[in-house]
Amino acid sequence: MAQQDISHHYSRSFNEELGAVRNHVLTMGGLVEEQLRLAILALVSGDSDLGDQVVRDDHKVNRMEVSIDEECSRIIALRQPTAGDLRLVMAVVKTITDLERVGDEAEKIGYLAARLASEERPRDSYRALQHLADLVAALLHDALDCFARMDAEEAMAVVERDEAVDAEYEALTRQGITIMMEDPRTIRRVLDTMWVGRALERIGDHAKNICEYVVYMVHGKDIRHLSRDELPFGPEAGNEAP
Repeated sequence: MAQQDISHHYSRSFNEELGAVRNHVLTMGGLVEEQLRLAILALVSGDSDLGDQVVRDDHKVNRMEVSIDEECSRIIALRQPTAGDLRLVMAVVKTITDLERVGDEAEKIGYLAARLASEERPRDSYRALQHLADLVAALLHDALDCFARMDAEEAMAVVERDEAVDAEYEALTRQGITIMMEDPRTIRRVLDTMWVGRALERIGDHAKNICEYVVYMVHGKDIRHLSRDELPFGPEAGNEAP
């Protein structure tokens, strides 16, 4: 569905309010992406100060979530949106919740990065974690792009890419268990890196959630527990919600 099909109103001010709240979500998304980037940089470079900075800056993400939530509450109270407009506002509320949780996971990675900086570094310099982080960062970025463009079809494609993140995380976990069994002295460091991997896997799940909200926003369908074959719409269906 084209953007104007959802957000066109006789009230210009209402249009502007909806556009503003969407832009604020994207601003929050950019902040969260930067937090994730810095957290991973702190890990792979062994920069404990940078890891601590990520932890300290998490309050910025939290503050944005509260601000946008208040905007949405005001819109619902004063504008009483219906149909596509209400779906947009609800999708925004859900999206900022997931973005705040991504921020929490980035904070966790920053904390672990600061702690790992004092540990002996592995020979591969966390190459597997960097690869997983690259997959997750691309997933999050593309999810936000789908939100910006209200592109439900591309959102479904991004949802399917989360399987690659899960597979990488499982491989990382198996590798970590093997390393700990071979050398018990590495247990603490490997457990911390496995927690980093878990945080990245959770960020992938949150990106997937955002894409599912995009589909709901455009089509009015909750697809969280449906396979692609079960979807009640598609290129041939042509039954978008009003």
